[in-house]
Formats: sequence, structure tokens, C-alpha cells
Amino acid sequence: MDNNLNIPAVVDNLMTVSAIGWRVAAVMITRKITASESGKRLHRYMRSLMPNIPLGQIYKMIDQGKIKVNGKRKNQNYELAAGDELVLYVEESQFEEASKGQKKTKYIGVNANIDVIHEDEQLLVVLKPAGMLTHPDSSDQKDTLINRVHAYLYRKGELDSALFMPATANRLDRNTSGLVLVGKTAGMLHQLNQWIQKHELEKYYITIAEGKLEGDGTLTGSLVRDEKSNRTVVAGSKHGRALGVNPEKEKSATTHYRALQHGKGFTLLEIELVSGRTHQIRTHLQSIGHSLLGDVKYGGKPFAGVNHQLLHAWRVKLPDGREFRAPVPELMRKTMERAGLSVQQLGQE
Repeated sequence: MDNNLNIPAVVDNLMTVSAIGWRVAAVMITRKITASESGKRLHRYMRSLMPNIPLGQIYKMIDQGKIKVNGKRKNQNYELAAGDELVLYVEESQFEEASKGQKKTKYIGVNANIDVIHEDEQLLVVLKPAGMLTHPDSSDQKDTLINRVHAYLYRKGELDSALFMPATANRLDRNTSGLVLVGKTAGMLHQLNQWIQKHELEKYYITIAEGKLEGDGTLTGSLVRDEKSNRTVVAGSKHGRALGVNPEKEKSATTHYRALQHGKGFTLLEIELVSGRTHQIRTHLQSIGHSLLGDVKYGGKPFAGVNHQLLHAWRVKLPDGREFRAPVPELMRKTMERAGLSVQQLGQE
């Protein structure tokens, strides 16, 4: 390498080498931070960019001034903002080796149809239908909610970074419908996750339970997952003992419920999910003898052709005062009518 390279001259002749906006020269790389990347911490951003070098080496590069933002040294926890210019001083060959393996996304043939409840520059709130996975698993790799969200944003030209992908902050089971929050930027995704971890984001579900429940109640039985049977049980219960699960793996869980209406042997409930354990609502209600209508996996009986839980994440309140509501799905509406219940209790026609 020519040690007498004139850096300003090199900058004027930077060469575009990738689809994500990096311009590479012999001794420096520069890029402007995109809107979706805003809010991401400097060291995590660099880790995404160069996955093949140790995190400790990235810290060292930051400390040594080999990575600068807007021409200045920054702390490793500096939160990047849209429009920031990041400069990395490294040889091109070293950068190419360190950045191998970055994911390249393709959305040809991916369904982009989603039901948008709310969208702004940072937050997307979508309605997930029952029967669809939130994320890919072994049974479905392509037609999932998050894949549809990515395809939707891609077609809008809003997937502007290969280093950050919008992601969901909450997950719903396949047969659970309702609101899913998507952070379109790294900063919003981090904020949503913080609100959820601190129990500051309020999540409300509606469901139909067997029998008659009165007033309000709180269920606090700790839960244990049995992965072999894909079931959750209350720690110490006879179901837990029968499955032989390890009580040391139990996790605390809190479920608030409020009876809204009584029908023909059923109760319409609004449930606030304080913690977010897998199958928490279904397990807690079964534990008090009020399984969900149709939820045969957790003790419920089939009803009017329904043989799975009717559980709908219908209302979300953010700490900043915003509230989002989802319409009740058609199958749930019809089942409520047959069970002697009415959606008018929810302020819906």
C-alpha cells in the first residue's frame, strides 16, 4: 500500500462496492446512516457490518479512533442517528474479509399483503390472522407475518439497510390473532422491547371461556414448559407432575382477567397479559377450571365446529399514550353469537 496516499484525494474518488451504500477506498470506508438504522449502538452496528471479527477488536478499533462518526471519536454505546456519517479506517482487503457473510435478502414471490392498523416512520402495527406464524419455523419458512412485513416494506422502498431488519416486539401463537408491533427502526425496536421488559406496555386480549366467571381476578401460578408435548403447565399442579417436568425451570407469570358478559355457559373475558409466557392465558384459565372455548389442547371442548382457542390480541396501550385496537375476527364474532355473547360489549358493531 502507498503510505503517501492523499486521503482527501482518495475520498473524492471513492468506489461503490455494494448495494447497501458503502464506498470503499484503499484506507477508509464511509457511509451515511439510514433512517431504519437510527438508534442502533455503534458497537452493535459495527458487529453487524463485520461479523467475522471479535467484538473485542471492534471495541479496540473504536477506542483507537479507527471508527469515527461525523469526523469525531465516539463512545462504543453511541446511538447512531439518521444522516450520521461513519468513517472506518481499514484496508479494503481486511474489510472484505471481516464483512463476509452479510445477509442478502430477496422478496421475489413473497406475499406482501398485511392488514395495517397503524404506520408511521418508526412504528408499524399489523393485524395477524389466526393460522399464520409470526416467525418462520420448521413447518413454514416463507409465508409468515414477519416475511410479509419485510416484503411490504421492501415494495415501499423502506428496507434501506442490510444491517438492520425491522422486527416484531411481540409474538402471537399460530392460532392467536391480533395486534403485532413492529419496530421499523433500531431505536423504536429497542424502545418497544424496553417497555415490554419493564411491563410498561399494556397488552389486552379477548377470549371466550367455558363456564361463568364473575368480576375481576388475577392468576399468578408459575409456569413450566414441556417441550416434548409442546405444552405449558402450572408448576406443582397434577398436570405438571404427570408430565414429569422439572419444577426448577418454572417461570413467574401474572394474568389479570375481567368478565365482560355471560352467555350460554360461556364468559366473554378481557385479559391483560402482564408477563408473556408461552400459552400463559390458556394454561392459567385451565388451572381454575375455565378452559377456553374450543381449546382441546388445554381441556376445552369443541364448539360449533371450533376446535382451537379463540384468542385475540385486540388492544395495546403504549406508555407514550397511544392506544391501538383491532377489529374482532369474523369467526370469533359468529362463535360469540352462537354462545349468546355480543361484540357490542367491546364497542364494535
